[in-house]
Parts: sequence; structure tokens; C-alpha cells
Amino acid sequence: MKATFDGTVVRVGKEGRILYEQSGYGRLEYDGVKLSDQEAMYLFHRQKIEVSGYTFNSLFSEFADRPGFLRSFMVYRDLRERGYVVQAGPHDFRVFKRGEKPGTGESLYLVRVLSERDPIRFVKLIEEVVVSKNMRKQYILAVVDDEEELTYYEIKLQKLAESCNHTPYGMIHEALMIGLSAMVLAAPDSDLERSGFGKRLDDERLMLAPVELLYLMGKGNIELKKDNLTVCKEEYFALAGETDGELAAKDKVYTELRGYNFTPRTGYKFGHHFRVYCGKNVHSDMLVHAVEKETSLPMSVISRSVRMAHSVKKKMLFGAVHTNGIQFIEFSRIKL
Repeated sequence: MKATFDGTVVRVGKEGRILYEQSGYGRLEYDGVKLSDQEAMYLFHRQKIEVSGYTFNSLFSEFADRPGFLRSFMVYRDLRERGYVVQAGPHDFRVFKRGEKPGTGESLYLVRVLSERDPIRFVKLIEEVVVSKNMRKQYILAVVDDEEELTYYEIKLQKLAESCNHTPYGMIHEALMIGLSAMVLAAPDSDLERSGFGKRLDDERLMLAPVELLYLMGKGNIELKKDNLTVCKEEYFALAGETDGELAAKDKVYTELRGYNFTPRTGYKFGHHFRVYCGKNVHSDMLVHAVEKETSLPMSVISRSVRMAHSVKKKMLFGAVHTNGIQFIEFSRIKL
């Protein structure tokens, strides 16, 4: 099938309507079909079209100078080879259910294409996922690495459901400030320990971490002392924040998780802020990392996080902190 390239787009004449009608390629025009760069190169590669005056290599070189073409072509080709009809969409691509196409079917995924070094801006990511959700589509990140290998991630905005675990801890405890931690006199199986707070030092003493201490001080369950003087929450926060630039975000995410009766404990050994227990589960269910909403993280960092979480059979969530509250974002690898 003959096609022409005018330096901007590839077009096929009226006979090209069959490409659109049978397989969902291109956009209909009054005198034929206009193809996207990715569609044109895929059809050229599959020997479905010929482009006057160009070989596959020469046309590929033309398009290769366009920003992001190579990685978007790799994703387009992969999706087509998997049996999906793919068209340009609100993000990069919209992908139809297998066996369906424009005009007769419904798109299933909205896909954003990234390289392994591209930053994830959480504020933009949240906006795009909201758009997808409003359109009743799944939001997918298609990440192309330096060897042109592809990994797909499904991104969801999670609304936490309240955990069934709830142990009251209404007693007021006096705590002694030790460094930036605090020591509480508490017998084994005390209200604090049963509620998932602290690390036992011995049979009489429980050590509280900074985020635990801030939370309990905010609830009025801890009276913090240093040199026989009472330390208020604001004073303690200022001291602890001097050596922990992430404390504000961690404190807000920790408080939010506790508000749903989850039990957050340090996630340091997993490379994240919290491992989170739901109900009476012996093993933690989630890894949660606190970030400010305006934060950007390289996709390579997020990839390592997701792989770690999946390897230990946990969900990977980022808690994005903003003025209206916490938005939990789940990243999970999927096979399309």
C-alpha cells in the first residue's frame, strides 16, 4: 500500500481506510488516513505500507530526531505485538481491549511512556491518574530502559480502608528524652506495646522512635521530660527536625496511617520509611515512603522500590503530602 511523507506526517490514500476499519490504524481524513509516526514506522516495518522516496532506515532516521520517538515506538510496537489496538491519547497512548478498536470498542488503558531516567513528579502523576480514573481507564506507566527493554507499571490512587486492629492506649505516660528517642517505663504487654508502639529495651522499659513520640505527644498520651523539664511537641519537633529533613512528611504520613488503625513500624531494612501492619497480621502488608507532593524521584529509584516490595510480597505505596491531606499512590508491576 502506497503512502506519502510531506516532512511532517505520513498519509495513505483512500485505500488506507481499510487499515483504520479493520485494525484501527490512523485517523480518517476526507481523502484517506493520516498515520502517527509510530503507526507509520510499525506498518512500514511490517511491510504493510511503502513510503515514496524512503526506505525504512531513512524514514526511521527522520523520526528519530523527534523528542521521545524511539521509546514511544518501542512501546507502540510491543503493545501491537501483544494484540492491542493503540492510538494517541490524553497522555501518550490509549489502548483498546483486545478485539476492540476505535468506533466499535472501548479503550482500557491510558499509557504514559518514560525512560528509566525520567523523573516522576508526584503532583503531575496524581493529576494524570485522576484524569484516567474519571475516564474509567487504568493508568499505566511504560518505562523503556537503556537497552530498550520495557516494564509496565499500573498506578492507583489508594483510599485506605480502616484496619480491624484497634487497641486503646488512653493512659498518660511520662517519657524520658534519650537523644532523640524517649524511654518509657512500661511493663510487658502494656497498652503502648499492644498498640504497636516502641521497641522493648528490657522488662521495664520501652523505647519510642521520633515519629511514635510525636504522634503520642499530639494525642496527649506522652509527657516528655528532659533534665526534669517538660518538653513540648513543638520544641521536640524542632530538635528532631535538625537531623531529619524528612521528619515533617514522615510525621504526617505516620499520623494518617495511625488514623486508619494501621501499625506503622520503621521500614529501614527495606529502604523505606515504614513497613505497615494491617490488623493482627504477623507480617507487614505494605511498604510506605513519605514524600512531599512536589517531590520528583527518578523512575529508576521507584523501580527498585517496587521490585523490593514485590520480592517480599508487599504493596508499594508512596504517601504524597500536600495541604489537603495525604494521597497514597500504589505502584505495581504488571504484565499486559
